[in-house]
Amino acid sequence: MRRPPGDGDSTGEGPGNWGLWGAQESRRLCCVGPDRCGQALLQIGINMMALPGGRHLDSVPLQEQRLHFMQVDSVQRWMEDLKLMTECECMCVLQAKPISLEEDTQGDLILAGGPGPGDPLQLLLKRGWVISTELRRIGQKLAQDRWARVHSMSVRLTCHARSMVSEYSTISRTASQEMGQAEKLLMEKCSELSAVTERCLQVENEHVLKSMKACVSETLSLLGEHFGQLLELALTREVQALVRKIDTSDNIYITESTTGNLFGLTQEGAPLCRIIAKVDGILCLADILTDESHSEATRAEAAAVVAQVTSPHLSFTQHLTSFLENMEEIVTALIKLCQEASSGEVFLLASAALANITFFDKMACEMLLQLNAIRVLLEACGDKQRVDTPYTRDQIVTILANMSVLEQCGSDIIQENGVQLIMGMLSEKPRSGTPAEVAACERVQQKAAVTLARLCRDPDVAQEAVRLSCMSRLIELCRSPSERNSSDAVLVACLAALRRLAGVCPEGLQDSDFQQLVQPRLVDSFLLCSNMEESFV
Repeated sequence: MRRPPGDGDSTGEGPGNWGLWGAQESRRLCCVGPDRCGQALLQIGINMMALPGGRHLDSVPLQEQRLHFMQVDSVQRWMEDLKLMTECECMCVLQAKPISLEEDTQGDLILAGGPGPGDPLQLLLKRGWVISTELRRIGQKLAQDRWARVHSMSVRLTCHARSMVSEYSTISRTASQEMGQAEKLLMEKCSELSAVTERCLQVENEHVLKSMKACVSETLSLLGEHFGQLLELALTREVQALVRKIDTSDNIYITESTTGNLFGLTQEGAPLCRIIAKVDGILCLADILTDESHSEATRAEAAAVVAQVTSPHLSFTQHLTSFLENMEEIVTALIKLCQEASSGEVFLLASAALANITFFDKMACEMLLQLNAIRVLLEACGDKQRVDTPYTRDQIVTILANMSVLEQCGSDIIQENGVQLIMGMLSEKPRSGTPAEVAACERVQQKAAVTLARLCRDPDVAQEAVRLSCMSRLIELCRSPSERNSSDAVLVACLAALRRLAGVCPEGLQDSDFQQLVQPRLVDSFLLCSNMEESFV
């Protein structure tokens, strides 16, 4: 998308340029002297007021145009102007006028841009979102005892549910007995909810209404359960078809686009990630990652799906047995993708998948150690084409932090000059100052300190860290809130790393640092440093 040129930008010539119209108008209406100003005002008046005979005015000399313009009756000119002013005023009033005072009525417009025909996944996701929203709103109105709204929204919910069932049946064209039973239970509960809320409208006794409210609440809860079951059955069926399409396709373009669709589904949240894992989508992704006939973009897309499905923020693990069986192949393919990545985006996706896998199982860290992953990752840190953002460094230091629990990791870190790189990560600073980038920098600092604390169990690594003045930087991060963006997580990690280094080389600390940051309990040092306020006097 083109951006409109700012001050001083040259205006391009072409129909797609944002600045073309403005430049033409400025050339047309620019005012250099009194004559030019008069011409501009006259031209505006003729164009906007649509004077009778205006079509032939362009051929009339300028002085005659001015005379004709001044001879027009002033009342007529005022009437013409008034029409434009009132139309503008009407538009302002219409734009400021509220459509409805009832906030829930916006729900009636939810389906204005409904799903397109022939796409069952989008149909399920959009209809599912609408019905979930309606269920939540009904629960809110029920808590407020707004029975009229509860009933009208229950009727609307029934319509949405019936539409979803009908439209999905039309698109899918094949039905299973389990799906049919789930649809039947959902529609029965919808009808029951509509009927019981209609009866509540006719009851005036508060005690009776209170008992009926419990009945409505129970019906609403059961309806939500049946809806969730039906939606999961349908989504599982469609995701399974998507995975099968990837498995059976020999067309690289179909594989690439379908893998992109699979990644899009992971953006919908944990339930879709769980479904992908449940239908053995990981096996399909492993085949793509290990097949070098696929393009780098397709393999990067597959890595992105792996990163989403193995995210440590997701609570499910029971469906990832197929992943464990194929973990060595996946890890090998991902570290190779990191090594050969042609861009920062590809490296970020592959390293994010590796970082999540190292959280998932310790065996992955041992595999990475055998695959010389430390050398690959640390070499990439010096390549600005692959590693150029704090988000990417966050993934790298995450992998290093999780690998540092292995005793043999320290020697590889020293051999690849890793301590100096970790030291540099302790000084990570945001460039743009956006909240996301600031948070990423905090994570890099925190994980770098954690990695250092774990690695310094090895005396050789500790000595190297002392030689590189890591203790000075850790003290600075502890004592200066601005250096760590006032992050408590960074403070705790730095205190732990400093105490580990002080145990190896206590002579590197001044007495005040030792008495305040090392000798007290960790919680006391934390409170001392977190209460330090910078003076601006």
